[in-house]
Amino acid sequence: MYEGGKRRAVAAVDDQKIIALFEQRSEQAISESEQQYGSLCRSVARDITGSAEDAEECTNDAFFTAWNSIPPAKPHSLCAYLLRLVRNAALDRYRAAHTVKRGASQYSGSLDELAEIIPDGSDTVSEIERREILSAVTDFLRELPQIQRDLFVRRYWYSSDIAALSDLFDMSEANVKMTLSRLRKRLKKYLEKEGLL
Repeated sequence: MYEGGKRRAVAAVDDQKIIALFEQRSEQAISESEQQYGSLCRSVARDITGSAEDAEECTNDAFFTAWNSIPPAKPHSLCAYLLRLVRNAALDRYRAAHTVKRGASQYSGSLDELAEIIPDGSDTVSEIERREILSAVTDFLRELPQIQRDLFVRRYWYSSDIAALSDLFDMSEANVKMTLSRLRKRLKKYLEKEGLL
């Protein structure tokens, strides 16, 4: 069963200890980060790039970037900070490998699901409109129950596949797909109501 709240409380304590190691410039910060978040970072990167080898390199890049940025950066959540770094590294690698055509990774699959609602900003939406849409999506997510919000973010931000979400949230794959479909429809209605679609 999904126990996101309890895990987050424990992780917050561990995060502060690891951040303190980064601030002390202790190499143990990297090994502790690897032990705590390495498999999660690799999973996110693998879902985006479609490659275990690329996922390993993206994870190493994220830890290296964290080493170089903490301090002065002092993230509130080390997990979220590392996942953002690994996601950015994976997206850069994905874009470099797929400049002509989208591949078959989870990243393109999850983006295809949202494409009907949120158009690609590089072609159709100005930067200001893109920011308005992102702000509206953030507001929409704040209104959702925690489990639905986590499900949405894991699918469309971290590109987790349906089977992994099914295991994590203790739901059938059909239920995960149905919930995500309903959330996309609700998001579309919300953006229409806000005048953004």
